[in-house]
Amino acid sequence: MIEVAGLTRRYGETVALADVSFRVDPGEIVGFLGPNGAGKTTAMKILTCTLAPTGGRATVAGHDVVRQSMAVRRETGFMPEHVPLYPDNTVRDFLVFVARLKEVPAARQKGQLDAIVERTGLQDVQDRLVGHLSKGYRQRVGLAQALIGDPPILILDEPSAGLDPHQIVEIRNLVREFRGQKTVLLSSHILNEVSLICGRVLILHRGRLVAEEAPAVLAARSETRPRVILAWDGNETAVRSALLAVPGVAEVVSTERGAEVLLSADPAAVRPLLAEAVLSRGGRLQQLEDRAPSLEDLFLQLTGNRGEDRP
Repeated sequence: MIEVAGLTRRYGETVALADVSFRVDPGEIVGFLGPNGAGKTTAMKILTCTLAPTGGRATVAGHDVVRQSMAVRRETGFMPEHVPLYPDNTVRDFLVFVARLKEVPAARQKGQLDAIVERTGLQDVQDRLVGHLSKGYRQRVGLAQALIGDPPILILDEPSAGLDPHQIVEIRNLVREFRGQKTVLLSSHILNEVSLICGRVLILHRGRLVAEEAPAVLAARSETRPRVILAWDGNETAVRSALLAVPGVAEVVSTERGAEVLLSADPAAVRPLLAEAVLSRGGRLQQLEDRAPSLEDLFLQLTGNRGEDRP
């Protein structure tokens, strides 16, 4: 449904995308990850025909993004990171305007917009001016306009930006519903969101694709040391000293309730020794559990993100 081969984009001497290739199959939800300046938004603009590539090729629903841009637009719903809205329109009027631009038949407009307004949680604000809405509601309007016309492909750039935790869960559940029905490519800085929504992630860094896998598989590839989360009641200094003396312990990082213990040996062999160390210093063990490497661990590992991103 989306095919990208050797995609390249330059801004003068700056290379925003360098020979990027990937595929998103019909009905698949794929996450686009990367630090600021990695090239995510540039790639999405090319796929939605708002920016021309310097080199390579991209097709959406079988249509070339350069030679068949109008056909691509008809098949795609796009929510940019900064959604352009008309502040003097009511929400409903704005959505009607978008429906007319997308040539939704008049007989179908009301039913389709009613369904979209309900699906995106805009019922209570549909008669308010867009300019009076909070950031979270403006994001919902941006998602609503992308859904108009029932496009088979959705490209969503930071759809949960500016939403509160409750709203993020609602948007997450909404996007999940598209699995198997629509092809979705979404970018996000919230790694946990991507792992909960997407079946596969693409990680960009400095314009290059550095990883492409299922979130669980990527996390399993992490070279991050295994670690154990400990919580106890008792003397923190004495227990910490005992933990550091356990063979196979590389580092002990204090937490609010105890410590996160980084290991240099097999966790199965070290865990019993950690429990004994806590008890030996008079502590009452409250928690002992493994912490598996996360998607965030691998993200930082792959991108080497140490404040070196392009401006």
